[in-house]
Amino acid sequence: QVHLVESGGGLVQAGGSLRLSCAASGRTFSAYTMAWFRQAPGKERAFVAYITGPSGITPYADYADSVKGRFTISRDNAKNTVNLQMNSLKPEDTAVYYCAGRAQKSGSLYSSTYDDWGQGTQVTVSS
Repeated sequence: QVHLVESGGGLVQAGGSLRLSCAASGRTFSAYTMAWFRQAPGKERAFVAYITGPSGITPYADYADSVKGRFTISRDNAKNTVNLQMNSLKPEDTAVYYCAGRAQKSGSLYSSTYDDWGQGTQVTVSS
């Protein structure tokens, strides 16, 4: 199990950028696949991106179609962090963003398959 804490959310104008970070505690972080999900008001939690984990193996990342080419997920196993660089932000990106982890080598698009969650950080994109 890992404890996750997100940071970096805020208010930004459309076209701008934000970088979210997720700090994890736990000795097994490098074995975890990490992901970002988001939840807009009145909507279900939705997949944003994931990145696989094990050290020494090139991580594999996948993205929701809506963010491909604009968002980049990365991780630093030495620092137990996973980041989400968000560029060319749009008003429809407004949501609470959650960091999530699962003790599996493979990624998943489904929130129910993730075991550990952060408290979320608000991202608001104004038009």
